[in-house]
Amino acid sequence: MERRDKFSVLLPTYNEKDNLPIIVWLLVKAFTESGNDFEIIVIDDGSPDGTLDVAKQLQTNYGDKKIVLRPREKKLGLGTAYIHGIKHATGNFVVIMDADLSHHPKFIKEFIGKQKEKDYDLVSGTRYSGNGGVYGWDLKRKIISRGANYVTQVLLRPGASDLTGSFRLYKKEVLEKLVQSCKSKGYVFQMEMIIRARQFGFSIGEVPISFVDRVYGESKLGGNEIFQFAKGLLYLFATT
Repeated sequence: MERRDKFSVLLPTYNEKDNLPIIVWLLVKAFTESGNDFEIIVIDDGSPDGTLDVAKQLQTNYGDKKIVLRPREKKLGLGTAYIHGIKHATGNFVVIMDADLSHHPKFIKEFIGKQKEKDYDLVSGTRYSGNGGVYGWDLKRKIISRGANYVTQVLLRPGASDLTGSFRLYKKEVLEKLVQSCKSKGYVFQMEMIIRARQFGFSIGEVPISFVDRVYGESKLGGNEIFQFAKGLLYLFATT
């Protein structure tokens, strides 16, 4: 009998106390309805707003097999959050997504379906093909995001339509290898993951998603991020 798939969702959080109960509820609902085994690993980076207390309450509600808490003392960045999270993941697949409700768990079922089609190594949610889209962004954000994506396509030819998205499904061992090979931090990190995946010859499937901008809290993309993105892009261009 073949081993039943299990999906470990890595949820890095920082000041997401309002969003966490909603995203967890939606995740539990999505996995329960699709009949897939799952766990949600919350990696809180020392949020001052009490996110961890909320996570503990959710663990009481749903049980510690479903909600796994792996907090860290302070904000250490996305890449290291994934490395930290993977160590504790018991699933053979890992889902990465944002906890701020910009990614709707309803798409995970489509990711899983897509992965099975051709046994893809990773499936990426894309805002830029099919009926994918972005909601709640002003024109400036849309132009920056599209522009960043376009420049990356031209320079790096990655073979995927959305590089800076952070809603993806990976085979666990593929994610482990990619995370270890990535040097970038922050916004560029997601992009480097796709570029490295292409280098290693991993297969990439795509599912159109609708991305909804943060419901609560502050958006994380500012002038400094754009500068870091440009710097990271040049680094990748020079090293790949």
